[in-house]
Amino acid sequence: MRRYLIITVMLFFSGLLWGQDKNWSLNGYLKDMQLIYYAEPTQSWTNQNLVHNRLNFKWYPSSSIVLVAEMRNRFFTGKLVRDIPGYGQLIDQDNGFWDLSTLLIDRNGSVFHSMIDRVYLDYSIGDLQIRFGRQRINWGINLVWNPNDVFNTYSFLNFDYEERPGTDALKVQYYTSETSSLELVYQMGENSDERALATRFRFNKWNYDFQLLGGWVEEDLVFGTGWSGDIYGGGFRGELTWFVPRENRGEEALLASVSGDYSFPSSLMLHAGFLYNSTGTNDPIYQSGLFAADAASPRALSRGENAIFGQISYPVTPLFTTSLSVIANPSDGSFVLNPSLGYSLVTNLDLLLVGQHFFGSDFTEYGNIGQAFFLRLKWSF
Repeated sequence: MRRYLIITVMLFFSGLLWGQDKNWSLNGYLKDMQLIYYAEPTQSWTNQNLVHNRLNFKWYPSSSIVLVAEMRNRFFTGKLVRDIPGYGQLIDQDNGFWDLSTLLIDRNGSVFHSMIDRVYLDYSIGDLQIRFGRQRINWGINLVWNPNDVFNTYSFLNFDYEERPGTDALKVQYYTSETSSLELVYQMGENSDERALATRFRFNKWNYDFQLLGGWVEEDLVFGTGWSGDIYGGGFRGELTWFVPRENRGEEALLASVSGDYSFPSSLMLHAGFLYNSTGTNDPIYQSGLFAADAASPRALSRGENAIFGQISYPVTPLFTTSLSVIANPSDGSFVLNPSLGYSLVTNLDLLLVGQHFFGSDFTEYGNIGQAFFLRLKWSF
């Protein structure tokens, strides 16, 4: 896996050397985030510090070709790292065809992890665009739950990874008009259960954007649709995806999500959403804890059959923003509160305070997980 890091570094410096006419760009950020966590207030508290750096490099050798290489470097320290056995191995996860993830340090309660989550070549000619490599393939429409996002599933609570995961794939996109396009994606894999071949058609009708998608994605055949528009000035979005196991392995699943949002003249914004998962349960749920890995499939956007989301946000001043969101399982009554305060200290320097507070009885979706507080300082360059 280190050879891929070396190749990327070589490409980076090649761009610098050959791009004397400034046909390249480099940006990113540096964060420091402190986590305080406890399962119960009367139990011992634990902490973790994360230093997180990202580098985004783009090279434009011609007007039709773009080379992109992006990587994230994270250094974890603290009691939490020492107390969880195999913490480094939990962090060192790369589900792509290429292993572009490596642990540089994993000892004495310190973990330094580096990963390339974007590296691709993009070629455009007329209405045709071809992209090959590790890339973000975003087919989702909603802001929280995305059943249509069959390639890059992520968790809303993972707020510190704004870029989202990437996929090792070939994507061919043809713009059939100014408001419509046809997209074909082939995801690489070592066997048929890791590969994918799917297509999406997007078009505009009645001032709404619609999409239809279908294909073979790993162990499933998938068929889906989605829309985005507005009702009386408020956003209205929805997604529906049907998963049919190939070779009759497992059970079919239908996931549907719908959401609406509205911004008032005062800049107060309200956002609500609903998720249905036909394979979710209304029975007791065994908890795996706050630090369990994100769902690897859109089949697992929720563990319960239904989920409800609500959010209210308001910019107190242009520099100070507030937000409060809640995700709830209406069947078992458990929920997670997610308040946040953000403040822009100076240009490109931001402070963020986030809470994730889980409530519920034993064997509920969000019960017995605990309380977490995050304080993050971010410098963008």
